[in-house]
Amino acid sequence: MKREDLEHILRAASKIAGDPDVVVLGSQAILGSYHEADLPDAAFASQEADLAFWNDPGDTKSTTVDGAIGVDSRFHTSFGAYVDGVSLEHTATLPSGWRDRLVRFETEATGGARGWCLEPHDLALAKLVAWRDKDRAFVRALIDAGLLSCAILIERAETLDTSPVNRRRILRWIALFS
Repeated sequence: MKREDLEHILRAASKIAGDPDVVVLGSQAILGSYHEADLPDAAFASQEADLAFWNDPGDTKSTTVDGAIGVDSRFHTSFGAYVDGVSLEHTATLPSGWRDRLVRFETEATGGARGWCLEPHDLALAKLVAWRDKDRAFVRALIDAGLLSCAILIERAETLDTSPVNRRRILRWIALFS
């Protein structure tokens, strides 16, 4: 996915939900901080954007957006990108203070929608908590490209609300690259 795809998705999701503020939780949040020309290929390879909304009781907005422009929708087949409407409270395990570090992504092409993208280190830690091969490859690509600081990752990993075993595994993995 490229930035123009994310702009289009934010514009559409905001209109469908009737809410200008869209939280970008998945890997495409990296596009709020970096242009795809500055990213390794692994960082923007996904065609899925995980989106949530601040005020969304019962995840109604997320579910509606997912149904309208989610996987296998007309939007997906027409544009090659799609939304996974997710729950803000149940989707990602994030370090303390993540809301204060969100990156605002708003351009003319977002049509008044504001994407609130995870800061790259917070995004990387959410990926490491998930611990899937593709997520570790994503984080490794960002580290190798010099876009993440292992010191910041280690500092923030200490604040994750995850099991001590999982936290140690994450810290050991990060230490391999520091």
